[in-house]
Amino acid sequence: MNGGKEMSQDFIVVGAGIIGLATAERLLAQGATVTILERGAVGQESSWAGGGILSPLCPWDYPDEVTRLTSYSAALFAAWADSLHAASGIDPEYEASGMLVLPPFDACAAQQWCVAHGVKVERASRAATLAIPIVEKEAGEEGNALLLPEVAQVRNPRLLRALRKRVEALGGRIIEHCTVHDIVVGGGQVQALATACGTFSAQGYIVTAGAWSKQVLGRHAFNLDIKPARGQMLLFRFAAAPLRFILLQGDLYLISRRDGHLLVGSTLEDVGFDKQTTMAARDDLFERAQRLLPALAGMPLVQHWAGLRPASPRNIPAIGRHPQLDNLYINSGHFRYGVTMAPGSAAILSNELTGTPQPFDVTPYRAGWGI
Repeated sequence: MNGGKEMSQDFIVVGAGIIGLATAERLLAQGATVTILERGAVGQESSWAGGGILSPLCPWDYPDEVTRLTSYSAALFAAWADSLHAASGIDPEYEASGMLVLPPFDACAAQQWCVAHGVKVERASRAATLAIPIVEKEAGEEGNALLLPEVAQVRNPRLLRALRKRVEALGGRIIEHCTVHDIVVGGGQVQALATACGTFSAQGYIVTAGAWSKQVLGRHAFNLDIKPARGQMLLFRFAAAPLRFILLQGDLYLISRRDGHLLVGSTLEDVGFDKQTTMAARDDLFERAQRLLPALAGMPLVQHWAGLRPASPRNIPAIGRHPQLDNLYINSGHFRYGVTMAPGSAAILSNELTGTPQPFDVTPYRAGWGI
């Protein structure tokens, strides 16, 4: 970049995580020209760091605004993953592995919620839970564990690589290490973005910067309440997949990949923009995971990392037009479920841009500006 002003395009997307890439892909597929500006490297923040469970953890504990969007988006995922695989040659490893939820929780209330929301649920017998294997005392009494057999997972790094390749094949331009310093406004619109790589202009601007969205918007953020929430995870490697299902107990989950990798997560820490890992979190996750999966005892730790989720009130993302600047939009604040919500959120924002009817009432996602 020479620091001069770039030629205009249809859209500039700020942030190349899963939400930014999914949004760009949707717009590119509709014939728009799109440039994505990324302050770091593509997908290397929250998107890369997550586990890829395509469902809220214990969905009955979340507001309808969250589960409505996750259900809609998860239903799009199989076809989306197939299309990305076909277009890129990279398999995101989408798999409907199911999720086994272990006590303590209110199994009756959970079952009632699943029935009311059309979510398939099965009482897991002791034989089924022990077959994973799992220690008997953690499986609970007969029928107290619940299996959600249609919950799927995806492998985040592979999904991101496939999506980046697809975006670039569609003509999208991605500029990494390009921090936005200022939003230049005039006449009730954004006129340009001043960045570390020069000045960029477009017809429309979409902020998908995750935990950094409020910083990007600066004085135009109003009361947007998105902040970083650190999550730490552990990675182990078995010779073969050690679990049949995603395993969940409270806020602890174990995710088994096809090649034998096992993810253990995750913490939820309000520490600002601090991505340091801690021994305390490592020891706590490892100890609790071993109680569920005794085979972990003595296993070497392959990797330990942290990511910064874009935390929002009640896990409800902000999607839609800025209240004052009519060519500025946001698609951010997905907290723990950015990967899960990615295709659905991209569709909702695209529908708003094109005047297409929405699949359901999206008013709650427009409330994120806080005015």
